[in-house]
Amino acid sequence: MEQVLDVYAKEYEQDYPVVCLDESPKQLVSEIKQSFTDSKGVIYSDYEYKREGVVDIFMIVEPLGGYREVLIEDNHKSDTYARVVAHIAETIYPSAKRITLIEDNLSGHKLAALYQVFPPQRARSIIERLHVVRTPAHGSWLNIAECELSVLKRQGITERVATKEALQQQVQAWYEQRNDKQSKVNWQFKTKDARIKLKRLYPAL
Repeated sequence: MEQVLDVYAKEYEQDYPVVCLDESPKQLVSEIKQSFTDSKGVIYSDYEYKREGVVDIFMIVEPLGGYREVLIEDNHKSDTYARVVAHIAETIYPSAKRITLIEDNLSGHKLAALYQVFPPQRARSIIERLHVVRTPAHGSWLNIAECELSVLKRQGITERVATKEALQQQVQAWYEQRNDKQSKVNWQFKTKDARIKLKRLYPAL
């Protein structure tokens, strides 16, 4: 926990970005009967719907840079994770000297998976630029990407989305608007606060 909090306490450095990564499943559903809006603007939707499968939402957010990007993938397996990490290192931050990556301890979060997807030279070049910091068990709330996922679900996604493509359009509209506003995250919970408010989590000496 303190390792994560120490990272959040650092000043912004363009060459050494701190990036938070988290994912969440999303059930795709289509309507059996077409919804409609009455003259007062009230939307009526039928309770019946059809399941269209599940996709995974990958939230990438740089808290101090005011940047986020959302990827919609078919699953959260280790090879998918590897491609997302490569996208962060090579596409979003190709010139960064070192990227601190905050993520949870999901079983699919294995840097070794990069070797299963890319040639050894490429996999190693990505790993050498990463400093991975993982949130503790039962401490996923420390990941700012999880907070951003909550905001996305409230602001940017309709209750029923039928296709992966439609979901991608919705999340892209949301994160582009957030990026235009350069919405940064000012993390207020510090290590000194944790030692007081979460004192029960520390060993008794």
